[in-house]
Amino acid sequence: METINHYVNGTTLECRSGRAHPVYNPATGEQAAEVGLAGVEEVDAAVASSRAAFEEWRHTSLAARTKLMHSFRNLVEANAAEIAERLTAEHGKVHADALGEVARGLENIEYACGIADLLKGSFNSQAATGVDVHTVRQPLGVVAGITPFNFPAMVPLWMIPNAVACGNTFVLKPSERDPSAPRFVAELFFEAGFPPGVLNVVNGDKVAVDRLLTHPDIAAVSFVGSTPIARYVHEAATASGKRVQALGGAKNHMVVLPDADIDLAADSAVSAAYGSAGERCMAVSVVVAVGDSADPLVDAIKVRMDKLRIGPGDDPDAEMGPLITREHRDRVAGYIGAGEAEGATVVVDGRHAAFDGDGFFLGVSLLDHVTADMSVYRDEIFGPVLCVVRSDSYREAVDLIAGNPWGNGAAIFTRDGGAARQFQLDADAGMVGINVPIPVPVAYHSFGGWKGSLFGDMHMYGPEGVRFFTKAKAITTRWPDPADSTVDLGFPRNR
Repeated sequence: METINHYVNGTTLECRSGRAHPVYNPATGEQAAEVGLAGVEEVDAAVASSRAAFEEWRHTSLAARTKLMHSFRNLVEANAAEIAERLTAEHGKVHADALGEVARGLENIEYACGIADLLKGSFNSQAATGVDVHTVRQPLGVVAGITPFNFPAMVPLWMIPNAVACGNTFVLKPSERDPSAPRFVAELFFEAGFPPGVLNVVNGDKVAVDRLLTHPDIAAVSFVGSTPIARYVHEAATASGKRVQALGGAKNHMVVLPDADIDLAADSAVSAAYGSAGERCMAVSVVVAVGDSADPLVDAIKVRMDKLRIGPGDDPDAEMGPLITREHRDRVAGYIGAGEAEGATVVVDGRHAAFDGDGFFLGVSLLDHVTADMSVYRDEIFGPVLCVVRSDSYREAVDLIAGNPWGNGAAIFTRDGGAARQFQLDADAGMVGINVPIPVPVAYHSFGGWKGSLFGDMHMYGPEGVRFFTKAKAITTRWPDPADSTVDLGFPRNR
């Protein structure tokens, strides 16, 4: 059985804790490898390596950092197919989704290639007579990233490029469920020419996480995962004096007004709800059908669901793959029965879909007449289950979003420009789509929700990502009066 080990100081570091976690192929249900779980000793070794590398890396010129980042970007692009294959093998997502994940990660590397412009400070001459004031942004030191199973390549690339380009060194703790893709990305990072220790990878579970959250040499922690764990990470790391951005869960709403293009809305709902088996924090999990849109919309979604092909991620015809584990598959399936027992109408029941083999497959499900007091609405299911809530008015739909404890994303489908403009003001969420079901910002904006979807005050990547990984310093200077200079300046003193 292959053991996936840590990657520290540019080379493999064997796990010494004696603990390991199985890595499965979700399409077959078979264990493909095991990953070593770090103890405190391995985490400390990774942090020490990054701490030592920081002393030199922080002084590396912007030109040199940019050149290395361009090389890294080119290697990731050249190896996109290999990264995607690793994603499919351990996460289960179909190849097209895996390639899309790599593409969104590449956007963030490309953004970091502009670090020379992004790190520009500000300057004021003559703030007082003979006094100039300027600001600079400096790196924090060693920073850590704790990333989830659902985007094991993309989410690390939300963090690493900006952090490293800003002059920090980075310790990554990826999910133990699918560690091969982030490990391979780290190997490409060093192939690009980055010095050893600038990026280190430690695999692990709560033992590793807790050590990173309290380690005295970690200056900041960036996290993506569920809301309960995001809250825990934020509380534990801030208590240790660290800067923290912790992105949590979601219950994303897609409002469909009566004037909407029903075909477009149905296509969007199906792709946004069932893409990547619904294991996305930006997946649409609730369609709010306003007024007369409900019946035709539910019918149109059902027709498209019947045509959706589910199969192994390496099947070129598959549009949705398995879920990450057998336990998670069974948990998601349990919500379908719970929704039915609470009064929802099960239009399509994914539990009835039949699959060959022992993979962690589940069919897609659609529940209509869902209300806000049902568990299928209250909980983040994180699987291929779409709920339809019927609303009498636009205002009722907006109030439903506002009353939800999460605020990651919200979307509206309408042909009315006035309604769309009002929604972008009213929607109580950090990311809003207008006829776009999954409004994930491009890399030169920033990603993050509101309420229970974000702990901390800075969003991920983009301009806020650069601010998160740097600290501002204001410098005030005064020089001797030119009239007192021993050098003949050849002109009178400026006043």
